[in-house]
Amino acid sequence: MKLYSFQLSFRMDAEASADITTQVQDQVRASGIREGFVVLFAQGSTCALSTMEFEPGLRKDIFDAMERIAPSDIDYAHHRTWNDGNGRSHVRATVVGPSLTVPITKGRLDLGTWQQIVLFNFDIHPRERVVIGKVFGEP
Repeated sequence: MKLYSFQLSFRMDAEASADITTQVQDQVRASGIREGFVVLFAQGSTCALSTMEFEPGLRKDIFDAMERIAPSDIDYAHHRTWNDGNGRSHVRATVVGPSLTVPITKGRLDLGTWQQIVLFNFDIHPRERVVIGKVFGEP
């Protein structure tokens, strides 16, 4: 079993999403692992990872759904703790989650045709986002 570690950084606008599939696939290729898994972890309590069809309509739908789940216009206890106004950002990131595991088959991410790896910045400010990756398996 072989292990390969990497780190990716992304400068993101406030309340934005980014398709990071190509960058992750490049790291899988660099690892030399043909059969295995890649585990991804988004560092930060206001960002998250998932898979989805990365198209404008669905991207809007996701953020609209997050507005219904954790509305912008309500008071969060977090605001009273830190006075930073981003309680909704923490709730949204917690709902989606910080990690993702994708199988690797024949050296490629084993994703569906319309499935991309997506990084979300739910914070109300632009942020530098870091994704830690571990590729493990057999060459």
